[in-house]
Amino acid sequence: MTHWYYADANGQRQGPFTADELAAHARHGRLTSQTLVWRDGLDDWRPFGSLASELDVPVSAMPRVEPADDEAIHQPHVPYAPPSAELTATTSQVVPGHVVQAGLWKRFAAAFLDNFVTTVLSYALIIPLMLVGVGFMGAGDAADNPLAAGAGVATILAMYPILILLPCIYFGWMQSSSLQASLGKLAVGIKVVRTSGERAGFWRNFLRALAYVIFSAVTCGLGVLISALMVAFTERKQALHDMMCDTLVVDKWAFTAHPERQRDELGTVTTVILVIAGLMIVGGIAVYAVMGAMMMSDLS
Repeated sequence: MTHWYYADANGQRQGPFTADELAAHARHGRLTSQTLVWRDGLDDWRPFGSLASELDVPVSAMPRVEPADDEAIHQPHVPYAPPSAELTATTSQVVPGHVVQAGLWKRFAAAFLDNFVTTVLSYALIIPLMLVGVGFMGAGDAADNPLAAGAGVATILAMYPILILLPCIYFGWMQSSSLQASLGKLAVGIKVVRTSGERAGFWRNFLRALAYVIFSAVTCGLGVLISALMVAFTERKQALHDMMCDTLVVDKWAFTAHPERQRDELGTVTTVILVIAGLMIVGGIAVYAVMGAMMMSDLS
């Protein structure tokens, strides 16, 4: 699918739109033949009139901006032009209107850090709760003290809402703030936005996180793998919960006044996190392998 953008009267980029959506904007008078537009494949912004035939929009039917007697038509400044520097081994060129989507490895690195953060926050609430529950349960056996048995059940039941809802609140709050990113995403330089580029609100981010948790639970953990495959192979690198909630994960400079600062490469922070995560995974597998070998030797 080809994505289209246009610059409004204030020089602000609007989009992305499909070809049909942009044609509808033109037919409703939101664009003139002089409005600057860009689509995938163009090397620079162009007047809409020069591309109207691609969208089957007759230029003669479009409104025109007539210049005053003493001045020429003034095109708005569009801050989304490509960088003038030549492409080098250390510079990633970003074409105008192009949005750098966050790939699988950046999202994995961000999730690795965020899982650590949410685990610490969750257990900061669960541990005191468990201590209170143990205190009640230690007040006497269940036969003599029904409150002790009830406290034990309540403690266990309270753990699950904390483990599920606290991460959703964390992501909803952080990603709907001016940062538009959780701590993990901030570290690797990515953020969550609506597909239109606008900031996603608290409840959209909350439901986005909840959808991911539920999907992973229903699929017995396979949802994590499915989401990873969708991020790796879908056009806009959207997982299922992104599609459900109309969100994108993009570079932190996307949809700003400086899109030329976007970068496709992983970056140092992401690389370091991935190395640490890899070492921890390998170490965990090694520990389980040793424990399994010891158990087998005891059985034999």
